[in-house]
Amino acid sequence: MTKQEVIMKAIEKRITWLQAADILRYTPRHMRRLKWRIEKYGWDDFRDHRGGKPRRKRIPQKTIEEICRLKREVYPDFSIQHFFERLTEKHKVEVSYTWVRVVLQTAGLVEKAPGRGKYRRRRERRPMVGMMMHLDASTHEWIRGIPKQDLVVMMDDADGRILYARFVEEEGTLSTFEALSHVLRRHGRFCEFYTDRGSHFCRTEKAGEPPADEQNGQVTRALQALGIRQILARSPQARGRSERAFGTIQGRLPQELALAGITDYAAANAYLEKLFVPDFNKRFTVEPAEAGSAFVSLAGIDCRLLLSIQHRRTVRNDSTVTFEKIVLQLPPGGDRLHYVRCSVIVHEFIDGILGVSFQGKLLAQFNRCGDLLSSYGKRRRRKAA
Repeated sequence: MTKQEVIMKAIEKRITWLQAADILRYTPRHMRRLKWRIEKYGWDDFRDHRGGKPRRKRIPQKTIEEICRLKREVYPDFSIQHFFERLTEKHKVEVSYTWVRVVLQTAGLVEKAPGRGKYRRRRERRPMVGMMMHLDASTHEWIRGIPKQDLVVMMDDADGRILYARFVEEEGTLSTFEALSHVLRRHGRFCEFYTDRGSHFCRTEKAGEPPADEQNGQVTRALQALGIRQILARSPQARGRSERAFGTIQGRLPQELALAGITDYAAANAYLEKLFVPDFNKRFTVEPAEAGSAFVSLAGIDCRLLLSIQHRRTVRNDSTVTFEKIVLQLPPGGDRLHYVRCSVIVHEFIDGILGVSFQGKLLAQFNRCGDLLSSYGKRRRRKAA
């Protein structure tokens, strides 16, 4: 606590002047001297003027007490600017905004704004499309009168073009896989994937700390298999382009949905794909620095298997696999007589269907009740000798 803050507490009568003297290690006589000078010459006399000329206007102590009382008792929920307007217009107190802000912060009636942080240099866009993708989501009242949902958007860093946009109940691993699958199938594999530090993107040892050195999450696994570099933003300012794009979307999309009479998210997703995203890209995309594309077409990669939540399980003696209290009965057939005691992978696909694979080959698909939907592969018959 600074000396000014202690004196301000004594002026507000939150502590006595003798208590202030004990805190500041002043003698009672010296503290009485300070109190007399503040009462006679105002708070400005307490300040050190060796760095410049003293102010011509001195603020009396009674004015300070009245300002603090008004803020504490009459306008506790007002912002500093709002309170300053009422103070000067209604109560006719002629003081500057900066002086009021300093007094209220010193008295502990308002919190100091957090620092603006270190100097940040503007990051140039990637020169060619397909080099970096931004993925982010925003929770907003997109449609009035119904529960909020997340709008997931993937955009190209080079030209700011939206490649994918969809409403989901909650952003997570499956929504990320759906966005990746859409872009990979339509455009191809890209180079870098830029996201925030959400729990489905990375793992941290402790809250507030940087991401752990070793990452083994579902999204990280899929990106490593695709050869895509994952970049985790260290601050909201680092994702400035994505944040500004969402500011534009939030200022336009709710009004357009209301004007179109859309009242559910299924219709909103159709509106996004057919009207809003093409119009957004037409208005706000920029010309990349270089022509051409860094997208590479996929070959020999099963995106459906790769972009799924995977869980490793061991097949029981009765050819069943247990997943979330669901028993999945593997059908006969395939390249083996059975898969008992084999290590298989249970997949949660984007569409909610479950699948079981062995060594990269899908064996069967099930619904969430465990009913068999389809099986793959036929057992090879041995030729007679």
